[in-house]
Amino acid sequence: MKKINIFSIEGMEFPAGRRTRVLLGENGAIDGEYFCQGYVVIYPGGSIPAHEHITVETYTILKGEGEITVDGQTEPAAPGDYIYIDREKNHSLKNTGTSDMHVMFVYAPKMIVDHWAQEMDGRLK
Repeated sequence: MKKINIFSIEGMEFPAGRRTRVLLGENGAIDGEYFCQGYVVIYPGGSIPAHEHITVETYTILKGEGEITVDGQTEPAAPGDYIYIDREKNHSLKNTGTSDMHVMFVYAPKMIVDHWAQEMDGRLK
């Protein structure tokens, strides 16, 4: 058994207004074999900027409110919403509420996606 506490992972602070903690994956607390899983807190007005990648991905909204955009289609995102994003579909998630938005993400296959480095060095906003 491998056990961690989500909140014991410092994670990374991103310029778009969020903290991402990778639980399982190449750069995670546990190096999983097949997929990547993480926990994101998006601050009010913050986002996961528009990006795409070769992986399939899911977002599970745990707390807070926002807007999810996938392939040009925008819909509200609320607690309990589970969003499946097919590979190579442009997508973003924005916190439109007044409190933190908590999101669990999973993508496969496991890899370190390009958009994290692109956001950190200013190429993605």
